[in-house]
Amino acid sequence: MSFATVDYIVFVAYALLIVSLGLWVSFRKRDSETNSGDYFLAGRALPWWAIGASLIASNISAEQFIGMSGSGYAIGLGIASYEWMAALTLILVAVFFLPIFLEKRIFTMPQFLEVRYDKRVKTVMAGFWLLVFVFVNLTSIIYLGALAMQRIMGINMTYAIIGLAFFAALYSIYGGLKAVAWTDVVQVVFLVGGGLVTTYFALDYLSDGHGLIAGFKALLQKAPEKFDMILEKGKLMIPDGKGGQKDAYIDLPGISVLIGGMWVANLYYWGCNQYIIQRALAAKSIKEAQSGLVFAAFLKVLLPLIVVIPGIVAFALHADIAKSDEAYPWLLHSFVPTGVKGLAFAALVAAIVSSLASMMNSVSTIFTMDFYKEYINKDASEHKLVTVGRIAAFVALLIAVFIAPMLSNLDQAFQYIQEFTGFVSPGALAIFLAGFFYKKATANGALGAAVGTFVFSLLFKLLLPNLPFMDRMGIVFLICLAIIWIFAMVEGNKQHVKAITISKELFSTGKGFKIGSAIIIALLIILYAIWW
Repeated sequence: MSFATVDYIVFVAYALLIVSLGLWVSFRKRDSETNSGDYFLAGRALPWWAIGASLIASNISAEQFIGMSGSGYAIGLGIASYEWMAALTLILVAVFFLPIFLEKRIFTMPQFLEVRYDKRVKTVMAGFWLLVFVFVNLTSIIYLGALAMQRIMGINMTYAIIGLAFFAALYSIYGGLKAVAWTDVVQVVFLVGGGLVTTYFALDYLSDGHGLIAGFKALLQKAPEKFDMILEKGKLMIPDGKGGQKDAYIDLPGISVLIGGMWVANLYYWGCNQYIIQRALAAKSIKEAQSGLVFAAFLKVLLPLIVVIPGIVAFALHADIAKSDEAYPWLLHSFVPTGVKGLAFAALVAAIVSSLASMMNSVSTIFTMDFYKEYINKDASEHKLVTVGRIAAFVALLIAVFIAPMLSNLDQAFQYIQEFTGFVSPGALAIFLAGFFYKKATANGALGAAVGTFVFSLLFKLLLPNLPFMDRMGIVFLICLAIIWIFAMVEGNKQHVKAITISKELFSTGKGFKIGSAIIIALLIILYAIWW
């Protein structure tokens, strides 16, 4: 993609703005006065709009811009279920998960597992999350981000990896979650604004210069087959990434998308994932946290316009591309004018860097609070904990930088990553839900579910390879719940000493939250009703 001088100026201005803001937030408070609450949870002082913006900035990365646009090109609007179902999930998490977490005043998800079960469950899950966050998530974010930069700008892969790592490290390692969250507020403006700019110019071209609305109407006429939200088995064949074809139903199995395994993936990701939920743990109050999640849910309803529609436009324009994942870079190169390309590229980099910074902070939080403070130095001072957190973030990033290039040897690296995460989410979600609402759940049952999620996921994959990925997650989730129930029966069928006490008042919400949630639900009903 050819950049003019003005594009470089826009992009450099964006980079300077983010780094300057991050460093300003980082150095507002003297280092000797920064405690673990400041570094890992932003002093528990984030307002709702910062929480919502940071959630979306952390969530959206290169795999959404590149991967979901590619899926929009191949599958169509159906892939938007990942975004729209997430909007509804955020409301459920705000009502039923957050009040419990905030009442316990925890730093990490493993810490909650110790509060509810025991130290064994905490340590096993903390160890697992550290391995996944460093070797899978952090590595994949930086690799896929560098791959996107290589495809769009022609930047050497190694230079792109180092550049992204340096950019994210420049402010996030020293400043912690506070620097990450406040820069995310700006990042999400670039992310949404730059993404909408790309969509506008693509649709405007499709309508021969008659604007966004006319372009969307033209898109509906030129590619009506791409606007089915619920796919039928055998109706749509897409490339399998290996030179052949596969049924799109395997990726989006019809009505199961609405009532099956996607709920497992979403509830785990938005409600039990340190990488995401840490922003809500840093809220000023439960009201601010819940309002932040509703704000994020509104943005989720909007996101398909940014990350899915461009791919469908590329399909309607008969894009000259070798594979679907090239749809978004093709649009940027073909239709975004000089002077705006810098903004569009800034949006992509904002998505990558914010996700990198957020993942680094989550790794440092879990390592410091669940391993260093627990097993290495129980009496560590607040200053020492912050120092260890910074070192942990740097080491995690260094590991990712060295491993990221190795992912280029994999065919469809992102699909492998999703598959691996899907081995874990059913068991992890079962452990948390049982911990919340099943007073008889035991630590042994939680450990059984942690093992069972791997074992049964692998068995289903080997024995039933044609079973859709989402359906497998749903089935394994139910098996893990059954494992927890069986252990509870075997161990005496009695209330666990660490059972969570819940009440109706705990799950009460404010008027503003109720109105916002009702609007989101109504929007989702309308969207699915139109494109069922």
